[in-house]
Amino acid sequence: MSITIRKGTAKDLAQVFELVKELAEYEKALHEVENSVERMTEDAFGEKPIFEFFVAEADGKIEGTAIFYYRYSTWKGKAIFLEDLVVRKEKRGAGIGKKLLDAIVQEAKDVDARQVMWQVLDWNEPAINFYKKLGANLDEEWINCKLELKQIQEYKMG
Repeated sequence: MSITIRKGTAKDLAQVFELVKELAEYEKALHEVENSVERMTEDAFGEKPIFEFFVAEADGKIEGTAIFYYRYSTWKGKAIFLEDLVVRKEKRGAGIGKKLLDAIVQEAKDVDARQVMWQVLDWNEPAINFYKKLGANLDEEWINCKLELKQIQEYKMG
């Protein structure tokens, strides 16, 4: 199987969204997916793009994706946040995830990013072991905070 890693296009998003849902199912959170191919298309290729992605393609089929966006650290400078790194279940262990992460690291070098950051669920041992093997730091100090849509809508200003 010959894998090509390339930047994703709007035509890829239907297959990419299927991978996103596959990841959500693996993480026992498929019911939380509210996004759509249409929204992803607008968010990646519309007037104000907010994310980019790489795809791993073999024989016209997307076997994996790395979805990322730029963020900024006032302490470090420009950073890349890897939102999702997904490889089709039946293709895991074939080096596709490493090739996608290689593309993310190359992107970081190309844009002079000071960090590449991502999250992993604490029970996802295969992913944790993969990241450790690559030399990644697993931060146990910071706690993630978020406001969901309902909380944003009900937020009291002032």
